[in-house]
Amino acid sequence: MKAEEVARYLQDHPEFFEQYADLLAQIAIPSPHGGRAISITERQMGALRDKVKQLEGKLAELIRFGEENDGIAAKVHKLAVALLAARDNGTVLQTLYDHLGGSFAVPHVAVRLWGAAGSGTAVEFAPVSDEARRFAETLAQPYCGPGAGPDVMAWFGEAGAHVRSLALLALREGGETFGLMVMGSEEPQRFYPGMGTLYVEQIGEMASAALVRTRA
Repeated sequence: MKAEEVARYLQDHPEFFEQYADLLAQIAIPSPHGGRAISITERQMGALRDKVKQLEGKLAELIRFGEENDGIAAKVHKLAVALLAARDNGTVLQTLYDHLGGSFAVPHVAVRLWGAAGSGTAVEFAPVSDEARRFAETLAQPYCGPGAGPDVMAWFGEAGAHVRSLALLALREGGETFGLMVMGSEEPQRFYPGMGTLYVEQIGEMASAALVRTRA
């Protein structure tokens, strides 16, 4: 008989192990952790211990992810409270810079506003190229990845030459795009394609609502 046939027979006839229970104690097989022979029961116990270790590792990883998400959620909540307390456009922008650069540890943040967002002399209202506006309008979700063009990178000033990854968030009121917020980092993997963007999207939505509420 072939090995596959033996395995199939044992699967189809589990009563075999009841009829020949003593046989199980007599069979010795190679240990996966050395050259010595061990009983089937010992091998099963070893396999179970290995599975338990794997499950413990996965559980520890899930707990770590959960704790990280709890920490991010707390930071997002604090930002939301601060944005609600802001009474004018300038305070909203400063709140974004303070929280993103502080508790979120994003080293470079730039915002540009146009159209319905109003106008002003601050750098946030500096002229924006048509290319950058069109790019913002096409963002169905935040863009995360490497540099997205010289126009956006220039918003960081001299620091733009050192930025290796970006997160770009369109600022919208209803279906109208009125601005773009850019977060940059020198770390290539800080913002990367395929990363989860739930919290980034929430920050963009909160920033949009606060800027619309306080615009002149």
